[in-house]
Amino acid sequence: MAVVFEHALTPLLPEVRAPVKAVFDPGWYGVMVFFLVSGYIVPASLERTGSVRAFWISRVFRLYPLFGLAAAAMALLVALGGREFHVWWSTRPVALALGHLTMLQNLLHMPNLINTMWTLSYEMAFYLLLTTMFVLGIHRKSVAGAFVFALAALVGGPAALLSTGGPGRMLGVALGVTALVAGGIAAVLRGSARVRQAGAIVVGLTVLVLLAVNQSYPGPRQGLLILATMFAGTALYRAERGEIPWRWVGWVALVPLVGMWLARPALGSQTAIAAAWVTFAAGMALRRQVMPDVLRRLGLISYSVYLLHLLLLEVAQWLWPEPFAQPFTLRLAIFVYAVAILLGLSALTWRFVEAPAQRLAKRLTRENVQSSLPLSAR
Repeated sequence: MAVVFEHALTPLLPEVRAPVKAVFDPGWYGVMVFFLVSGYIVPASLERTGSVRAFWISRVFRLYPLFGLAAAAMALLVALGGREFHVWWSTRPVALALGHLTMLQNLLHMPNLINTMWTLSYEMAFYLLLTTMFVLGIHRKSVAGAFVFALAALVGGPAALLSTGGPGRMLGVALGVTALVAGGIAAVLRGSARVRQAGAIVVGLTVLVLLAVNQSYPGPRQGLLILATMFAGTALYRAERGEIPWRWVGWVALVPLVGMWLARPALGSQTAIAAAWVTFAAGMALRRQVMPDVLRRLGLISYSVYLLHLLLLEVAQWLWPEPFAQPFTLRLAIFVYAVAILLGLSALTWRFVEAPAQRLAKRLTRENVQSSLPLSAR
C-alpha cells in the first residue's frame, strides 16, 4: 500500500508529493520491505521439496497468470485511448515481448509495459541466482551473497552497456539472454549431474553479467543493492533455522548502511530504507503471533494490489489530466474510492486468477515430487 500511495501522489495529490518524499519515500520503503520478505521466504519454497522443477512450477504459476492479465488490461487501456504504448513497442516489438516473457525486461534496458513491473526483473534474477546456487551446492552462502552484492553496489557499474544501440542490437541481446536462460534452465531440469551444473553456471553468469553492466532503472548501484537486500533476507532465514550462526548475520547490517550511504543526500530515501529494515525486524519478532485478519488478507492480495493499482491510476489521470483543476477534497475522495475499488478488484483477481493458478501449481508440484520418488517410497 505504500507503493500505491506513492504512485497516487502525482495524478491525484501532486502538491503533497514533494514535502512527503523530502522526509520519507513511501515507494522505496514498500519495495525494500518486499525484497526483504522475498529473500526471507522464497528459499523455503525451493528447499522445502529440494526439487528445482517443483520450485519453478510454483514460481511460474505464482507470477505469470496475473502478469498476463495485467498486460492484457494495459493493452485494453491503450486500445480505448487512455494510454499510449512506448514507441519501442512499434519499432522493437519482438525484443520487448521477449524481455517481458522472461521478466528480465528491466535488465535489458526496456520500457516496462506497466511501470511497477521493473521489480519483477530483480525478483526473477534472484530466482535464477538461487537456482544456480542450489544446483551448485552453495545455496547456504547467503551472507557472502549479501556482502558481495553490497560491495558491488558501492563500486557500481555501467548502465545498459549491452542493450544500448539500435533495434537490432537490443533484439540480439534479448535473443541471446532468452536462449541462455531457457537453455540453462532446461539443462538444470532434465540433464545429468554435470549437465545440470553446467546449465546452472550458464544461468548464473548470464544474470550476473546483466546485473553488472546492463541495468538502467533504478540505477546500477541501486539494482545491486536490491540483490544484496534479498540475500540479506535469506541470511536471516538461515540464521533463524540454525543453518548459519547468528554472529555471521552481523555482516548483513552492512546492507542497509550501504543503502543509506548510496541514497545520500536524499533524506526521504534514507529514512525509507531504515524504516523498511525496522518493519522487517518487527515482523520477525512478531512472526509467531496471530496476525489480524485484515493484514493476512492484505498479504494474500498484495501481488494483485501491486500490479493493478497503476492501471486504476492511469484511468484517473486519463479522466482528470489536470489535477489542480479539481478541489483537493474531491481528489482526496477519488483516492479513497480508488483504493476501495483496488482492494475489491484485487480480491476478485486473487479468487479467480491467483488462487486457482496456485492450486494447480501445488497439484503439479505434488505429482512431480511423487514421480521423482522411488516406488518403495510412494
